[in-house]
Amino acid sequence: MRRFFALAIAASSLTACGGGGGSSPAPAPPPPPPAAGVGPASCINGNADGFPCVGIQLRKHVTLSELGGSAGNDVWGWTDPQDASEYALVGMNNGVAFVNLTDPDNPIVVGRMPTATVNATWRDIKVAQDHAFVVADNAGNHGMQVFDLTRLRNAGPNQTFPADITYADFGSAHNIAIDEQSNFAYVVGSNTCAGGLHMIDLNTPQNPLFAGCHDADGNTHDAQCITYTGPDPDYAGNEICFASNESRVAIVDVSSKPSPVTLASFTYPNLAYVHQSWLTEDQRFLFVGDELDEQASGANTRTLVFDVSDLDAPVFLYGHLATTPSIDHNMYVAGNRLYQANYTAGLRILEFTDLSTDSLTEVASFDTRPESNAASFDGAWSVYPYFASGVIVVSDIQRGLLVLSM
Repeated sequence: MRRFFALAIAASSLTACGGGGGSSPAPAPPPPPPAAGVGPASCINGNADGFPCVGIQLRKHVTLSELGGSAGNDVWGWTDPQDASEYALVGMNNGVAFVNLTDPDNPIVVGRMPTATVNATWRDIKVAQDHAFVVADNAGNHGMQVFDLTRLRNAGPNQTFPADITYADFGSAHNIAIDEQSNFAYVVGSNTCAGGLHMIDLNTPQNPLFAGCHDADGNTHDAQCITYTGPDPDYAGNEICFASNESRVAIVDVSSKPSPVTLASFTYPNLAYVHQSWLTEDQRFLFVGDELDEQASGANTRTLVFDVSDLDAPVFLYGHLATTPSIDHNMYVAGNRLYQANYTAGLRILEFTDLSTDSLTEVASFDTRPESNAASFDGAWSVYPYFASGVIVVSDIQRGLLVLSM
């Protein structure tokens, strides 16, 4: 998370947090945890080479040292359309590592793209049109690095890749969302657009063009932006962003880049810090994660569920409580499963049916930080569950990359 260090430090004894950057200097990462296994290892009697597990096997643990960084952050994925090779794009404090997962039991670190400026605790990566787009927070005039991922074909291992170009209409930024249907990017938490949606046309990936700002809802921490196919007929085919704005969630129609419109802005009980949100595939329900409520309330991990079938009038349904007190971080939906990277509790996979009532059930897990499930900012940062092979990758602040499968 970003820009709330003063609030968080005043409220608790935390010394580091993940998922974003802020205007305050980033604290040094904690020392690495005790060594754990590197796999491959099946999940037997609740254990896979030292990692607690349920229904998930460890294909390989790629350490920070192998990745070439000293702290991990974001992760995303790319599948080469030419030969279906799968790659993990792993954010680190000093850049991005590219890992070929063709043999998930023996992944290859093809190479690294260094940071555009200085090291940063917070880095975010998204992909469109076979290009990676990378932003960093608290990294000076970093801008948005653009990298042609087809350069990874037949490359490596351990090459150093420069970016193809850097988009420089902003400097530091917290996060980036991309609508892969429209090929527009939405950079958030930057030093432009009042921290709101900085819109960029990516239809020519190596010539990104500024398209507009949405600055009406305050600083945006994260967003999901989609071409709408959901149940609200008023907005069929429009481009809609679901923005997590620290103190509220906003739904914004960004179809017209010069004149975006906020459709709804809403909160929920016991709000502490709106961190991230993600839609179900039918776009009827929205999951919301609050990054400070576990510390604020002392309750277990909470996932908030909204009915957004009417984009102008979202309805809060309930908060689902997990079995651990870990802080929730990034989460993504694939099919009827919600994949959560919950810091010290690692990867948690929740299955659901009709979400009008609480049907979320944890069906699998892989704890990347066996030392503790405390509500602290250590452990799993993000998860990417969209590879056709079924491989799931998890990034861990202290441990690097975990290559997994159910």
